[in-house]
Formats: sequence, C-alpha cells, structure tokens
Amino acid sequence: MNKNINLLLAGVGGQGTILASRIIAYAAQCSGLTVKLSEIHGMAQRGGSVVTHLRMGEDVYSPLIEPGTADIIIATEQLEAWRWLPYLKEGGTVIVNSQQIPPVPVILGLKEYPSGILERLIKNVPQTYSLNALESARAAGNEKAANVVLLGLLASRMDFDKECWEEALKAVLPAKILEPNLKAFQTGYHYNNE
Repeated sequence: MNKNINLLLAGVGGQGTILASRIIAYAAQCSGLTVKLSEIHGMAQRGGSVVTHLRMGEDVYSPLIEPGTADIIIATEQLEAWRWLPYLKEGGTVIVNSQQIPPVPVILGLKEYPSGILERLIKNVPQTYSLNALESARAAGNEKAANVVLLGLLASRMDFDKECWEEALKAVLPAKILEPNLKAFQTGYHYNNE
C-alpha cells in the first residue's frame, strides 16, 4: 500500500467512536502503516458529537484531515454522517449506521430531526453503505458493539490482513466483551457478501 488513507469517524458520545478509531489504528500499525490520530470530544458525555481524524500510510505527518480529503467516513449515527460529509473527497465512501439519535435541540423540541438523511447520502455519495448496526450488534450479543459491526464492514473494503483486525480487537477490547464483539465484527465483514 503506497497511498495514504484519510478516515474520519463521527458519532455521538457513548457510541464507541474513539474505541473504534483505536482498533483501526492498531490494525493499520499491524499492517505496517504509520498512523496519526486526533480525537475531538466536544460535549461527548452529554450526547454531543464526537469525531476522530485518522490518517494512515507510509508517510503521514499531520493527524488532521482537511475538508474534501477524507477517503472514508464512518458514522455511528445518520445525522453525524451528514454533518461531516463536507470532509469526504469526491469518489469517497461513507459507512453509516442507520440509527437515529436525536441531538439536544430535537429532544427539547426546538428543532426536528432531519428526514431523508440516508436517501440524501446515497444520492450524493454513490459509495454509501448503510446498515442497522445496532440490530446486528444485538444479534451478536452486545448492543454496544454497533461500532464494531461498522468496523467489520470497513475491514471487508480495506486490504489489511483480517488477522490484523482480529488481533486489534483482542488487544483493545476487554476479554469479557471480546466474544460478542468478534461476532459483531464478522456480521459487518460479511454484510454485503450475503
């Protein structure tokens, strides 16, 4: 692999966005790449937006991704995918959980959750992969593993060794939740191959 990969992860506090970025970083390092990572927590503990910039390749110097340069956006929630779409480069890929988590203004009744986000994403980004990661994670035995379902889908589209992904999961996740997370990863990995 000789080109750099710019990957932006976006979600809502509590969805495991930062954990997912650490798993990706581990898998990239296992694959021999240099990794730079920058986390922006914001009001994460109050259900706010969380975003991680992850750059990997042979020669990576800065952790931040400029607008219009992300190869891939992974979003654990629909609105976060739409919010960060300006960072995606032309021809990029979006992997999005179909889950909707209303932000505070919606909860307070000050605004409405935008409708048709997935349809607009697909219209604007032909390489959009949407799945109900929460449902898949529940089926795997841990609803908190929705982020790992999305990682499985990502892994199926990257040329890292699958063993590196599994090694990353084992290294980053606590042993007590490893088994359902491995199942969640497999669900995402085989999502479009079924």
